[in-house]
Amino acid sequence: MCHATHETPLLHHFMAPVMARWPPFGLCLLLLLLSPPPLPLTGAHRFSAPNTTLNHLALAPGRGTLYVGAVNRLFQLSPELQLEAMAVTGPVIDSPDCVPFRDPAECPQAQLTDNANQLLLVSSRAQELVACGQVRQGVCETRRLGDVAEVLYQAEDPGDGQFVAANTPGVATVGLVVPLPGQDLLLVARGLAGKLSAGVPPLAIRQLAGPQPFSSEGLGRLVVGDFSDYNNSYVGAFADTRSAYFVFRRRGARAQAEYRSYVARVCLGDTNLYSYVEVPLDCQGQGLIQAAFLAPGTLLGAFAAGPGGTQAALCAFPMAELGASMEQARRLCYTAGGRGPSGAEEATVEYGVTSRCVTLPLDSPESYPCGDEHTPSPIAGRQPLEAQPLLKLGQPVSAVAALQADGHMIAFLGDTQGQLHKVFLHGSQGQVYHSQQVGPPGSAISPDLLLDSSDSHLYVLTAHQVDRIPVAACPQFPDCASCLQAQDPLCGWCVLQGRCTRKGQCRRAGQPNQWLWSYEEDSHCLHIQSLLPSHHPRQEQGQVTLSVPRLPILDADEYFHCAFGDYDSLAHVEGPYVACVTPPQDQVPLNPPGTEHVTVPLALMFEDVAVAATNFSFYDCSAIQALEAAAPCRACVGSIWRCHWCPQSSHCVYGEHCPEGERTVYSTQEVDVQVRGPGACPQVEGLAGPHLVPVGWESHLALRVRNLQHFRGLPASFHCWLELPGELRGLPATLEETAGDSGLIHCQAHQFYPSMSQRELPVPIYVTQGEAQRLDNAHALYVILYDCAMGHPDCSHCQAANRSLGCLWCADGQPACRYGPLCPPGAVELLCPAPSIDAVEPLTGPPEGGLALTILGSNLGRAFADVQYAVSVASRPCSPEPSLYRTSARIVCVTSPAPNGTTGPVQVAIKSQPPGISSQHFTYQDPVLLSLSPRWGPQAGGTQLTIRGQHLQTGGNTSAFVGGQPCPILEPVCPEAIVCRTRPQAVPGEAAVLVVFGHAQRTLLTSPFRYTANPRLVAAEPSASFRGGGRLIRVRGTGLDVAQRPLLSVWLEADTEAQASRAQPRDPEPRRSCGAPAADPQACIQLGGGLLQCSTVCSVNSSSLLLCWSPAVPDRARLQRVFFTLDNVQVDFASASGGQGFLYQPNPRLAPLSHEGPARPYRLKPGHILDVEGEGLNLGISKEEVRVHIGRSECLVKTLTRTHLYCEPPAHAPQPADGSGLPQFVVQMGNVRLALGPVQYEAEPPLSAFPMEAQAGLGMGAAVLIAAVLLLTLMYRHKSKQALRDYQKVLLQLESLETGVGDQCRKEFTDLMTEMTDLSSDLEASGIPFLDYRTYAERAFFPGHGGCPLQPKPEGPGEDGRCTTVHQGLTQLSNLLNSKLFLLTLIHTLEEQPSFSQRDRCHVASLLSLALHGKLEYLTDIMRTLLGDLAAHYVHRNPKLMLRRTETMVEKLLTNWLSICLYAFLREVAGEPLYMLFRAIQYQVDKGPVDAVTGKAKRTLNDSRLLREDVEFQPLTLMVLVGPGAGGAACSSEVQRVPARVLDTDTITQVKEKVLDQVYKGTPFSQRPSVHALDLEWRSGLAGHLTLSDEDLTSVTQNHWKRLNTLQHYKVGLGIPGHQAPVPSDIPTLEDGEEGGVCLWHLVKATEEPEGAKVRCGSLREREPARAKAIPEIYLTRLLSMKGTLQKFVDDTFQAILSVNRPIPIAVKYLFDLLDELAEKHGIEDPGTLHIWKTNSLLLRFWVNALKNPQLIFDVRVSDNVDAILAVIAQTFIDSCTTSEHKVGRVRAVRKVLWGKPGGLCIPRYKQMVERYYADIRQSSPASYQEMNSALAELSGSYTSAPHCLEALQELYNHIHRYYDQIISALEEDPVGQKLQLACRLQQVAALVENKVTDL
Repeated sequence: MCHATHETPLLHHFMAPVMARWPPFGLCLLLLLLSPPPLPLTGAHRFSAPNTTLNHLALAPGRGTLYVGAVNRLFQLSPELQLEAMAVTGPVIDSPDCVPFRDPAECPQAQLTDNANQLLLVSSRAQELVACGQVRQGVCETRRLGDVAEVLYQAEDPGDGQFVAANTPGVATVGLVVPLPGQDLLLVARGLAGKLSAGVPPLAIRQLAGPQPFSSEGLGRLVVGDFSDYNNSYVGAFADTRSAYFVFRRRGARAQAEYRSYVARVCLGDTNLYSYVEVPLDCQGQGLIQAAFLAPGTLLGAFAAGPGGTQAALCAFPMAELGASMEQARRLCYTAGGRGPSGAEEATVEYGVTSRCVTLPLDSPESYPCGDEHTPSPIAGRQPLEAQPLLKLGQPVSAVAALQADGHMIAFLGDTQGQLHKVFLHGSQGQVYHSQQVGPPGSAISPDLLLDSSDSHLYVLTAHQVDRIPVAACPQFPDCASCLQAQDPLCGWCVLQGRCTRKGQCRRAGQPNQWLWSYEEDSHCLHIQSLLPSHHPRQEQGQVTLSVPRLPILDADEYFHCAFGDYDSLAHVEGPYVACVTPPQDQVPLNPPGTEHVTVPLALMFEDVAVAATNFSFYDCSAIQALEAAAPCRACVGSIWRCHWCPQSSHCVYGEHCPEGERTVYSTQEVDVQVRGPGACPQVEGLAGPHLVPVGWESHLALRVRNLQHFRGLPASFHCWLELPGELRGLPATLEETAGDSGLIHCQAHQFYPSMSQRELPVPIYVTQGEAQRLDNAHALYVILYDCAMGHPDCSHCQAANRSLGCLWCADGQPACRYGPLCPPGAVELLCPAPSIDAVEPLTGPPEGGLALTILGSNLGRAFADVQYAVSVASRPCSPEPSLYRTSARIVCVTSPAPNGTTGPVQVAIKSQPPGISSQHFTYQDPVLLSLSPRWGPQAGGTQLTIRGQHLQTGGNTSAFVGGQPCPILEPVCPEAIVCRTRPQAVPGEAAVLVVFGHAQRTLLTSPFRYTANPRLVAAEPSASFRGGGRLIRVRGTGLDVAQRPLLSVWLEADTEAQASRAQPRDPEPRRSCGAPAADPQACIQLGGGLLQCSTVCSVNSSSLLLCWSPAVPDRARLQRVFFTLDNVQVDFASASGGQGFLYQPNPRLAPLSHEGPARPYRLKPGHILDVEGEGLNLGISKEEVRVHIGRSECLVKTLTRTHLYCEPPAHAPQPADGSGLPQFVVQMGNVRLALGPVQYEAEPPLSAFPMEAQAGLGMGAAVLIAAVLLLTLMYRHKSKQALRDYQKVLLQLESLETGVGDQCRKEFTDLMTEMTDLSSDLEASGIPFLDYRTYAERAFFPGHGGCPLQPKPEGPGEDGRCTTVHQGLTQLSNLLNSKLFLLTLIHTLEEQPSFSQRDRCHVASLLSLALHGKLEYLTDIMRTLLGDLAAHYVHRNPKLMLRRTETMVEKLLTNWLSICLYAFLREVAGEPLYMLFRAIQYQVDKGPVDAVTGKAKRTLNDSRLLREDVEFQPLTLMVLVGPGAGGAACSSEVQRVPARVLDTDTITQVKEKVLDQVYKGTPFSQRPSVHALDLEWRSGLAGHLTLSDEDLTSVTQNHWKRLNTLQHYKVGLGIPGHQAPVPSDIPTLEDGEEGGVCLWHLVKATEEPEGAKVRCGSLREREPARAKAIPEIYLTRLLSMKGTLQKFVDDTFQAILSVNRPIPIAVKYLFDLLDELAEKHGIEDPGTLHIWKTNSLLLRFWVNALKNPQLIFDVRVSDNVDAILAVIAQTFIDSCTTSEHKVGRVRAVRKVLWGKPGGLCIPRYKQMVERYYADIRQSSPASYQEMNSALAELSGSYTSAPHCLEALQELYNHIHRYYDQIISALEEDPVGQKLQLACRLQQVAALVENKVTDL
């Protein structure tokens, strides 16, 4: 058995039989119910509910309110789709195979089931909403239309007759509410669903009111012989004024497989379904009907069409024909046995019933129009009603609705892809005029297509949203053209209103040409057909005539007007012609720059509406010549305007002609004149000689002119003008007239010397008459100046020039290329010098040849023919390329093959000239490929490939290929290495590496490159970092080692400053140099578009793990993208991490260690924990990643929170990192390095060398001194002076112990923070276990009862009538309480009664709080009045005593009112720190031993609960086996192992409590099993099984003291199963022990009975001497340690209560304002009194109660020790609220030592917080009466289900009954009460409630 000693002890936890009432799904259901429902998202024209499927839509007529039935929800919406109310309907525990049950045990297969809405109808008469779900066999409920959250009826135990809707979501249920005289009935039709639905008829009439709502008992049902033979599938239900119609699909009779479409009719008044008749529908052989709608006079049906029903057809069945078909079937079945005239069966009785068609008298159909008991039923016609399709669509239709408007029928079709189609039905055709996507693509539109009451909007329902769509969006069309093009039959253009409207919105729509409709023949928008004239000169006014066909006729006093831009002109109308006057010149806008005209809009206006519009232009002839300086005359007369040219004055004019005596060149627009158009203008036609003019040679220019006869009679002086660079050169000219109207202008000879930068210079030239009057150039005229020296640098260039230039190579002086006549005859050289070679590249090439060699130089030939065979390379011919040859300067030739190693110069030999030989030599060398690195890479490419070899720098055109794909080379090519980057490859595999040198190829055969599958990233964490970067990111995936250099990159939008400071110029591929290693990527580079990219290189750990470091990013940059780059593979961080995006947090900030500054040393006591404060410390890093160093040693990080870092420093002072001075404290968080200052270790005090004898003597002296002090304490313990000495003594003890306790506090606090961090993680999943509001209110109102004492009494037999009477009486009492006079009289009368105790007052106040819970505004008003009375009462006595206790009803009402109003504040703000404080206390208490008998603990704040003995204990971690259905394993079927921390000194019950706390840590205490319902079984090894208990036969008993069993007793820590402790022979059995009176003990034996604890002892004979109550030093350290550990949580709780950083609850502000008002009213100016009132009313009345009793707020168990600690903290809070110092007693002294020590700054700091809290509230804006009432009304609505309201009224009446006569007298004495008959009304209540005989 010894082998098991090292195994971990296992405790098996199984559930006792008492736990059987909790099914396995219980915990799952609980968690779902605790989670709040999701809030729907609403918009102006769309409503959606996230994660919710919508089923049905209903509209309340008149109200306009919409109701949406959804899975597990009902929503109430306004007409604008704003959410008004919501009700939760599921999920529920249910099974379609079970009838509705109360106990889940009745249906073992039941499970949590979503409740889809199957039927949603509105009963207008009853103002009820009928909602039927799929659960509970489809039973229905009614809810109030005004608030769907209010249930009016819900069957508690429904019978079979109340099963209404189908219990399967896919089976449709349709229905109608039929209003009949005196009642509403419900007609419901449904399909077959589930095995329990066979007994439910497919069609039934059901009651909506009465004793059994929704029952079909006594009403008509469609009886079916075998429902499965027919299997009706219903599409819709409709009703007109007389009948109800049901459209459906079903199989034929007698199990025929073919399905057909049917419509059935039932008379509305027929409650027995005698009138049921159905006929088939046929849409010209299309498929089955899918949707239907009853329009006026027509039944519209959408049928499936096309192959597989993927299309749709719309058919219309006239109701007259449908009625005739049904009447014919009914007549044949009534009178002809169902046979038609031909003898064939045309009508029958269907659904397998025994009834048959009969032969009744011929007048039977008229006599019984709705059938009768003796007529056959249900009747089915055999002849289908046929119709032709109006329209076919390409996708199935799921919804139909229609609208009759303006005499037209409009249909709305919703399809299965979420599109809504609007269809115009005219005649026998349907036309889709508009389609729009409403729901998400693929989301079908629900059949519930509803029109609002005004027929202006359509409500469209899809699975996840409701949309409000305008029926006709006429206003969205801005003009007539778009209005008519929309083809919307409801829209037309209202001409005189100038907008697109419906016909009824256009006032004159009945008059001709007033409302234009797109479907009318010849319907066009009004337009201006013509303008006469179409333009006008701006200098004069004139009349314009507009032709406007179909112009509307105005009334006599109405008129049109023309608007030329902003100028209005009255219009004169004659038929379609409208005449208007143009504006004067000063009203015409200026011409735009660069134009000769301005165009303005011309509109024909009616009032401010433009009826028709066009553009009109005003032109300016004088502006034309300024715009066309080169040809002003041609531009003037050639323009589109009517402008003429006056040659002599050079003016462009409008009108008839030029001024008198001046010839006129008329406009092209003129007719019947000869001198018109551009051809008649005086003009220069061109140059008469060559246009080439050499520079430096005197040249004569002549130009051809025409039409100069216009200048006859004027001085004939002409000039030539040349526009040289930087100068306008004028030359005198003469005119030579030739034949006709032509002539020549001769310019004076001139030498030109312009500054030229090009070979040829075009110079514009023109002619003027005089010096300013320019002749037109017929086209652009230029002369070209040229200089032979330009562009001809050598002889070959010069001789190759165009011969027409006359250039020669001249050797006179400096050889140059010159114009021939400028070179002396003897200096001309006809032969050029020998070729000169300046450069050759490349200088190497492959032996195969084929390399393109470039030769640069001069005199390399005048033409290609000169060099075609003149080039050799290393004595081998080289073939020049013609296309690449450049005259005299460049030859590109292709080398010939040569042996390897051949070398020599390049030679060019032209004709008989000496050859040109290069100084550079060309070498033939053979490149060799040797190796490849790396050998593999991803299929996506991007691998940087290095090809190594010899002579790789061969040739100048090197390219590489991998597997046929180009591999772009990264420059430069080195002699021994080529680097290229691979491209993507289609499939993985091996690929050969090829390098091409010119025409030579080299293949690396020995080492092919292998393309592998692309790397995949599957996980990346963590997902946050500080902006400083450097956090390690672990990336997991597959194939990660194939990437050569993985990167983690970040794209950011950076501001200008950040870009300038961090970004380098963009160079993503920096140029390499041969032999240098690859450079790391720059930290941040600038991309295009203002983006910044920061990157770090990742380390490849393995094929499945990358280690990346987050890049550092600028502070103000905005994050755009975070991604990994693995060669060419880019993966976003969110994709790699499963959707979790990467987040950058601001860099942490840490405060210096020393408060005196970072340069001052921090004094560290050895053994202390270092606490560093800061902000945002854990936002971007974890505790394990932080490195803290003190000098060269590490400070181990223990805890990291958002604001604190705790680390354990080295035991001894470390060496400084730099070798001198003090060691520095440095925190490293990734790349963020923070130096917080030097650290100086304090020396430890040396051991005392005091002699032992002296120590003994001192100890004896100390003992005597202590005895004397104790004696004095006993003698003067009632004196306050002696108590103060006690306090001072303990204070001295505290100061001497503080040093030793500090380190222990820090270590404890570090452990506690770790535990609280784990707790916070757990709370994120389970949430804080707040009590629901009902339980919270009960515990707050009735605190002493552990809940609500009001429980409904069971009704006895025969008491139904009596209960109804009592209920009426209590309802009247509730109404009577609404009378303020009655309520105040009642309260005052009750409080005046001597026998009405304080407990009665609190009880009645709580009853009133319950009764008036739904009217909190009224309750607040009553409380306000009573507080005013209370203040008036105390003002004359002692104002400071007001609200000190709860002695009056108003004080209890105030307590309850605060509990109601602050519930939300508790849940949202104060609850979390309060709960964390409670859990921190519980955790600390459980870490130390707790005596199970005396209740004393080692870890406590309460000295009376302090365990003063030293008890040795060891912590243990037990592995608990949790069976299925328990704790966290409630939703799984496997046994789980849960670790639980316990102590070996714990009793078995204590162990079970700790085990339950761990196993059920996410479960509220009330839902956990009891500790007594569980057994604890110890298992160790294979055979060891032992059930443990507190008391058994192994318990040790000595001297009548029996010790409770512990884990230590069972040797659990040693792992010895079943071991029994030695049992003395005289140990009695358990029975004997009870008889003998045995005292139980656990850790210490109780010598006296402590307060509040009972010791189980039969006869205790001996008592040990009483222990002294002084606090020895060793025990005071325990209190101090506990206090230091919990300090932060106490601070957080007080801060949450007393902080005004968040909005103050309006109730607190309202209450404090009321108290201020009362103080001012009664003249109380003492601030201390007001401070006491506010403290008594809020802090002491509410918050102290919350601090002391967390069970009032949370569903938790509060142990005695935790309760005692909370009492100390609560008392500290009370002390903090007081303004004066209290007398010091022993208990208070200890508390003041803990919390009020001057150096501790606890209570003084809390006092300051209270005072600041009061001051801030007083300074905040006042809470108005309206705001408070609004908040109270919201609270009343939020907590509508006030607990036990009826029982509260009954209990309240019992108190009234006790003082009935006194209350009646008080009411009768009040004059106002007499008028209101309050006493009489109370007597009526008494008569109803208790049959009290009254005088009435």
